[in-house]
Amino acid sequence: MNFVNLNGKLFTANEPMLLASNRSYRYGDGLFETLKVVDGVIPFSVYHFERLLNSCLLLQFNLPTLLTVEVLQQQILDLCKKNNCIHLGRVRLSLFRGNGGLYDGDKTTQYVLEAWPLSKSLCQWNVNGLVTDVYMDARKACDTFSHLKSSSCIAYNVAAQYAKAHQLNDCFVLNSKGNIADSTIANVFILKADEVITPPLSEGCVDGVMRRHVIHTLLQNGYQVKQMPITIDFLKSADEVFVTNAIKGLQWVGQCGDVRYPYHEIEKIYHQFFKL
Repeated sequence: MNFVNLNGKLFTANEPMLLASNRSYRYGDGLFETLKVVDGVIPFSVYHFERLLNSCLLLQFNLPTLLTVEVLQQQILDLCKKNNCIHLGRVRLSLFRGNGGLYDGDKTTQYVLEAWPLSKSLCQWNVNGLVTDVYMDARKACDTFSHLKSSSCIAYNVAAQYAKAHQLNDCFVLNSKGNIADSTIANVFILKADEVITPPLSEGCVDGVMRRHVIHTLLQNGYQVKQMPITIDFLKSADEVFVTNAIKGLQWVGQCGDVRYPYHEIEKIYHQFFKL
């Protein structure tokens, strides 16, 4: 039986817990973190919790005094043990600003922890390459909040539905300028000549934990990493393309629309720096 943690208390996963007046449900007034647990350790935990606390500050979420990073980390590991995924698990930490209307109600920040076993195959080099396309019918804003992992993610949702309906592994999401922001579940990197290029946060992409780790690791190892806007044409003219997130790490994109990409340099990067 799977369990969830609501504000420090365990419930069975099929047990009703949240009210219809939940502000995350009503207004998208929430944040979330997706974390991996490997042998009782949360990789990049410093990055995850730094991003979470900065996001709470930006959105003026007031965390309960006793809800410290240390408490959250311990509750995450306890839940993974309870759900038999302490050796390899996926965890979602959701925060929301209480219940009620826009101008009334209880604004106390609450949280939910969920944890599931994770297949090791999802974290390994994807030999077949992702089949993707660009989703044209939504635009993501480029503003103060666009880099957050917020509950307001309709552009990603409709792009994911499009990908599923067209037998794609993922879709790239555009920003308000018509440039590539990121994909439905990952940050985007392209290789062009001798440079590794990814959109800056000003282009509306999520401030990904694995994105941050990849940029730092490649710079430390002599790669030229540039943050600059990526147009659709520039994406399709890339030498190679990969995407990153905290669960699957680094994945090779084998195709975008009718354009196919090789993986020569990406595979070397993966096995040298990012193999699980």
